[in-house]
Amino acid sequence: MSGTPGETAGAAVPETARSFLVEHGLVAGGETPVWTPLTGGVSSELWRVDLADRTICVKGALERLKVEGDWRAPVSRNTVEWDWLTFAATVVPGRAPEPLAHDEARGLFAMSYLPARDHPVWKARLLDGAVQQDEAAEVGSLIGRLHAASAGDRDLARRFATDGNFASLRIDPYLMATAARHPDLSGEFERIVRRTTTTRLAVVHGDVSPKNILIGPSGPVLLDAECAWYGDPAFDLAFVVNHLVLKTLVVPGRREALTASARALVDAYVRHVTWEPAGSALDRAAALLPALLLARVDGLSPVEYLDAGRQGAVRAVARKLLLGARPSALPTVIASAIDMLGSAPK
Repeated sequence: MSGTPGETAGAAVPETARSFLVEHGLVAGGETPVWTPLTGGVSSELWRVDLADRTICVKGALERLKVEGDWRAPVSRNTVEWDWLTFAATVVPGRAPEPLAHDEARGLFAMSYLPARDHPVWKARLLDGAVQQDEAAEVGSLIGRLHAASAGDRDLARRFATDGNFASLRIDPYLMATAARHPDLSGEFERIVRRTTTTRLAVVHGDVSPKNILIGPSGPVLLDAECAWYGDPAFDLAFVVNHLVLKTLVVPGRREALTASARALVDAYVRHVTWEPAGSALDRAAALLPALLLARVDGLSPVEYLDAGRQGAVRAVARKLLLGARPSALPTVIASAIDMLGSAPK
């Protein structure tokens, strides 16, 4: 399940996917499943599969992602996501889809399907103006719990030694591609990349975006972990806060609520930071935040809801933060970015 569950018509279901269900015992003899393609992501094929007794979701990774640029990534990330789902199921049961079956050779796995009627996508709620600090705090707590559970775990460090995968999906398309468009910032980006890629402290989800978070009856549910990597947990924190900052440009009258939500998320996250001084994690996230702001307008995966004027505002603010004497405290960087975006010409 990825992003906003939405049906599309006419897409063929590969025979490998049909065989996968049969061979892993998910389909009863003589049963004819109903396959519905789902939309919402750029990196995978995704289907809702209605069976006689339940509905499940089947996911397969694409080699070439569905973006304008030529963005390719190893399909082995399907196994990475499966490994993350099995990890999350032991640490935070119910806060990620339940893993059901995996076929590494086919690059497919099956997981539970979570219906939109009682699991709305957080991104849609935010864009509709439903900005609630308690939801943001629960997201921060969930990320923190996952990081704390994996910190210092040598077995997980070996399982998620996925440096090449993370580079293909995050470092290259976000940070390196953006640096190429801003040569005068290349030194700053090189420092950020070097520190991020050499910090190995916990299992990083890698795509903690509101489009990958469902607000379920018992709290947030985290999706789409194909970027998972044993590395710098500050990346997840900066990645999700970045989305709250960007939405201050497009959600009318909710700037203060989004600012408070970002603060609540950070505060809740910090309560779980036991593997290092909390200030160290926050400082790294503070350095990453303006780089990720710029990446969401000039990297290979720009956010779709910013027009040219707002993209220009983000570009100007992010560059100013990267070039200037940026404060190291993450809450201060968040407040500064939001204030400058609020006053920037659009």
